[in-house]
Amino acid sequence: MRYIDPDLKYCPTCDEEYREEIVSCASCSVELLTGSERLAMEEAEKTKLAGRSMDISPDDEIANIRKGPLAEMKQLQALLGSQNIPSLVAGEDSNCGKGCCGTDFFLQIKVQDGDEAMEVLAQEFKRTTALDSHDLSNAHAVFDTGVAKSTCPACGTTFSTSESTCPDCGLCF
Repeated sequence: MRYIDPDLKYCPTCDEEYREEIVSCASCSVELLTGSERLAMEEAEKTKLAGRSMDISPDDEIANIRKGPLAEMKQLQALLGSQNIPSLVAGEDSNCGKGCCGTDFFLQIKVQDGDEAMEVLAQEFKRTTALDSHDLSNAHAVFDTGVAKSTCPACGTTFSTSESTCPDCGLCF
């Protein structure tokens, strides 16, 4: 864990550290938090996490959030556990149990923990794929042939939908 100096300022988005007289983050253009505010937020989060039950009862509504090999699901379960988010790893119902029908398992969580769990998994995905250092602002763009111009989800270039390839990055549609 990183040391937080109460006399410095921190970006709530990218976690960069600034001198106390700086007001906003140079990268994110958001207002900075003082070190004291940051420490208070972290303490509140620790208190919230410590109070969360790690038990999943039969009465809890469960949701499948990932499907994959056992080792991967166990790794994600440990990641969620480190954030005090309880989870289960369960086999597929269609798995015959003899080893010949498939090896995928489900990572399951309480429905009420869904948003937090998905945020933890999204951050881990960004970290492990190095996407945290890339501009993802256009990732949700959709190539729609029904409009005159569209935005490339890979690079953000706007171009005519009569073209089937982004003129900037070469992504094919």
